Amino acid sequence: MDKILQNVQALGFNQYEAKSYVALVYLGPSTAYQISKQSGVPRTRIYEVLEALEEKGIVMKEEINGTAQYSPLPVEVFLNSVKQKWEETYTYVQHELKQLENKEPKTNTYVTTLKGEENILSFCRILLRRAEKRIIISIWDSMYAQLAHDFQEKQKTCSLKGIVLGVENPLPQFVIHRQTDYIDSIGEKKWFIISIDGKEMIYGHPANQGGHAFYTDDAVHISLLENYVWHDVLVNRLVDENQKELQPWISAERKKFFAL
Repeated sequence: MDKILQNVQALGFNQYEAKSYVALVYLGPSTAYQISKQSGVPRTRIYEVLEALEEKGIVMKEEINGTAQYSPLPVEVFLNSVKQKWEETYTYVQHELKQLENKEPKTNTYVTTLKGEENILSFCRILLRRAEKRIIISIWDSMYAQLAHDFQEKQKTCSLKGIVLGVENPLPQFVIHRQTDYIDSIGEKKWFIISIDGKEMIYGHPANQGGHAFYTDDAVHISLLENYVWHDVLVNRLVDENQKELQPWISAERKKFFAL
């Protein structure tokens, strides 16, 4: 019951309003006393709450033998009404915010931090949908699996490029990173990079690792990280061509380069 009450409140009702309406749906036509008893709303507040619900049009009041009886708006009608209002509000807010966003050309570039698995994934999907010509990625298996459908859809309209790590059977446009000691011992230091059209980018830790990600439209960030992806792709292609000769040398050189 607590969950349904919380969700009714999320539709724009306070705690007492949610309790009263849910109680009425359960009871059917009832007196204020019965609603108060069922809902737990204090009797000193119940008339005020019912009056507010009546004004909102989701409770109906009628006098029967001198006693006020209250009835709930049928659930289907109630939900359709809430849905319609939400859609109208969403459409209005969407239009107004986009008008503000596009009102003046932006001159400042920026980097912003994204937190939370759902927020990061949602932002990635929004960015992918905005891509018009080219998508460049460097991405590990867990994140790739969550965005695989989005990549499949975008290959119809965009050029896909980049490299995947630990991914089985990726889209053929992506290079599979070779297995190395470094890759095998990466642990929780995995990353992802998604760049679209050379204009916008999101990068950071995979969403399911609980880390942060970063969004930027800064040309320097984008150029550096796109070139990082390109060099990773290039090295993997060279090693594929010269497997025996290059891999030991690359491993040794990497250790020397990052030694303190």
